[in-house]
Amino acid sequence: MKAVRISLSELRRISAGTLPKLAIAAFAIIPTLYAGLYLFVNSDPYSRLDQVPAALVVEDTGEFGQKVADNLLDDGGFGWVETSRAEAQVGVRSGEYDAALVIGPTFSDDLASSGEFAPQQASITLVTNDANNYLARTIADQIVGKVRDSIASEVGTEAAAQFLAGFSDIRTSLEDAVSGATELTDGTAQLVTGSDQLVTGSADLATGASTAATGASDLATGASTLKTGAATLATGASTLKTGIDDLDTGLGTLKTATTDLPTQAQALADGAKKVADGNATIAGYGDAAATGAQTLVDDLDTIRTGIADDLRAQGLTEEEITTVLTALDTARQPITDASTALGEVSTSLDTLSSGATQVSDGAAALALSAPTLAQGIADAATGADSLATGASTLSTGASDLSTGASELSTGADSLKTGTATLSEGASTLATGVSTLHDGIVAADTGAVQLRDGLTSGMGEVPDVDAQTQDDTAQTIGNPVVVQNESLTSAGTYGAGLAPFFLSLASWIGAYVLFLLVKPLSRRALAAGRSLWSSVATALGGWLTPAAIGVAQAALMFTVTKFALDIQPAYPWFTALFLVLVSATFVAILQALNAWLGAAGQFLGLVLMLTQLVTAGGTFPWQTIPEPLRSLHQFLPMSYGVDGLRHLLYGGSLTNVGTDAAVLALFLVGSLAVTTLAARKQRLWTVRTLQPELVL
Repeated sequence: MKAVRISLSELRRISAGTLPKLAIAAFAIIPTLYAGLYLFVNSDPYSRLDQVPAALVVEDTGEFGQKVADNLLDDGGFGWVETSRAEAQVGVRSGEYDAALVIGPTFSDDLASSGEFAPQQASITLVTNDANNYLARTIADQIVGKVRDSIASEVGTEAAAQFLAGFSDIRTSLEDAVSGATELTDGTAQLVTGSDQLVTGSADLATGASTAATGASDLATGASTLKTGAATLATGASTLKTGIDDLDTGLGTLKTATTDLPTQAQALADGAKKVADGNATIAGYGDAAATGAQTLVDDLDTIRTGIADDLRAQGLTEEEITTVLTALDTARQPITDASTALGEVSTSLDTLSSGATQVSDGAAALALSAPTLAQGIADAATGADSLATGASTLSTGASDLSTGASELSTGADSLKTGTATLSEGASTLATGVSTLHDGIVAADTGAVQLRDGLTSGMGEVPDVDAQTQDDTAQTIGNPVVVQNESLTSAGTYGAGLAPFFLSLASWIGAYVLFLLVKPLSRRALAAGRSLWSSVATALGGWLTPAAIGVAQAALMFTVTKFALDIQPAYPWFTALFLVLVSATFVAILQALNAWLGAAGQFLGLVLMLTQLVTAGGTFPWQTIPEPLRSLHQFLPMSYGVDGLRHLLYGGSLTNVGTDAAVLALFLVGSLAVTTLAARKQRLWTVRTLQPELVL
């Protein structure tokens, strides 16, 4: 009861005075004005298409084009105006006409071209301009489609009539064909007898020719094998001769180059021995010099120690002694460096002496083996000369053998080709004769079958009267009849949009109420402390706009049913569902305003715009692009539109129950959010007293 008192208090507050009462009345009729005007304007636009100007151009030199034009002028949808092509183009471009239909000069000739076996598709040109009106083009496409279907049906019917009329001529021709087929069977019987004898002779000829071809083929195969082997032998012999010639030349060159090798090798060995002996002597001198230098360095160390002792004995201080020794060390440093260098040079000389000794030993060994090597090269050169002479003789003989084998293979191939051609010709002749015989037999059988078939077919050709031909032609020309079976029907275009506009108007009506009504009573917020007080405050804030929302729903339903003549299939359920939709939308907008204040009011406008495109009020919601399509099932207006569709057109009440349950969940959830907002606002803050945004 406290919620009712809060609601009545708010109602008295907003209706105190004449202007507030007028404002409430205006808010109550806003949804009716919005939905009513939209539904009135879109009640049945297709019935007024004759007021849409459209140009009709007939250039056809035959009669079909004018016949189509007359049908359009009698009942063609648009307000057709006959004019010229140029004026139609200018009119569509300027907006004088929303569309233009042009029937070309060859329209009738093209329709008749199929009967002359030179088919050409007849064309109708549709000129549109989306800048005038996009829907006008869509409607014009439908009209032209109907015209095309009508023409196709008429032409098809006429063609079928001509086809059926030819059956009587076919029956007469079949009688003549049966007589000719009888004479044909007598002639083919005589041909069968003669072809039997021809088959026997050609078979004997083919057998003999095949035997000769087999022998010639064997001969050609052997000759080809011989030719291949001889060619391979000739190639190998030639290659062998070339290699041996190269070997002979190389060995001769090597023999010449190694004639003086023993003498030169001995001279090299003697020189290397002298170098090795000299290097050994030098290395000995280096070792002696290095030893002497190292002895001198060691003696300097002893002298240095003696000098230091003498200086102390003479009474010099340690500082003075150190100065003298430092000067002595500086003077002896070059001697020390020279000793180190002599040691390194001595080591290098030892290494050089060892290497020279190894070279001398190798040169001596080369000098001992050089005579034997030179004699072996000379013997090899002599043998290579003899081998080259034999290889040349072998290459010449192999070449002669290859030439003879090639001539033999050519002759054998010619013989093989001739006998094969003879055998193939004889076989082809036998096959042809056999085929001819089979063909003659088949022709005889076919002639008999043709005679019998023509006789049987003549009885199958229907002998129909004129009325049957006409009915059959009509069915062939228009073979399919579309039977519309609508489970539910909106009736008119406006009635089809009614669920969407009624739901959208309910949201707009709920939205404008909170321009006047406060979502929560400040007095009730200040007085209440308990949870139930917050619940009562939320319900009290909801009841006032919900009551006005009921009035909005009642006015919308009344105008829709009685003024716009949109008759719901379930009138009472429709009215109650509208009340539920309005109450739910009021609760949602109350929660937004109570929780977010001015920002919530703005969010209510954003939600309205979002649901305008996601509710599926015009096109099926499945055509909505992502990501908006995903929002369809999560926004309340989608269920309002779906439920009203079923109630207005006589759809499934089960679906209506589901939609009502979802809306009830939105209603209860919104009231719960409002209760939380009321409980939160029991404590006033600086933001409460001075909000950041005020609309």
